[in-house]
Amino acid sequence: MDSGYDEWDQIYRKYPLEELGWELGKPRPILVEFIEKGRIEKGKALDICCGAGTNTVYLAEKGFEVTGIDISPKAIAYAKKKAKQANVNINLMVQNFLNLPFEKAEFDFVFDMGCFHHVRVEDRLKFIKGVHRVLRNGGTYLLTCFSYKNGPAWNHFTKKQITDLFSKHFEINEVRHISSIEGDGVKRFFYTVLMKKKVNDGSVL
Repeated sequence: MDSGYDEWDQIYRKYPLEELGWELGKPRPILVEFIEKGRIEKGKALDICCGAGTNTVYLAEKGFEVTGIDISPKAIAYAKKKAKQANVNINLMVQNFLNLPFEKAEFDFVFDMGCFHHVRVEDRLKFIKGVHRVLRNGGTYLLTCFSYKNGPAWNHFTKKQITDLFSKHFEINEVRHISSIEGDGVKRFFYTVLMKKKVNDGSVL
């Protein structure tokens, strides 16, 4: 496994899920909303940094053909257990998000709950290009990342920063500022961004 992000497996091994803020134990409300309102079409989905698999299982239950990846073998073990309990078929893989082992345009939808904001600054462009590559033309990318409202930090973003980072590769359809009481009981602020993949000429099919 590539070095640099391997500490995530130690976190999953050291702490129970209920102490990990991002592990709500239920699907993210914003994902449920977009799915229930039909704003994300069913198809092949990639849950990038899927963690213990709660959102991944939800997508499978809603009829998506789902792949979930995480750099942590322990997280993937949790996700496999959840998938078995829910009786859904999910392709779950231990994989670094910077080296996506998928074909070009393989997915219709990429879901990113809190993955991008942990990507180091020097790796951001590679990450964005990777997501862009594996999405079909016009495919949907739903990003949720930390907001500046949590206080100053290298990975707490303003709306302008998000737009500047993603607008070359994606058409930004909606940006929403939200708050959430996380799994550890702490209120945090996020931006959720609904995007469509641009093709090489800048259009969206």
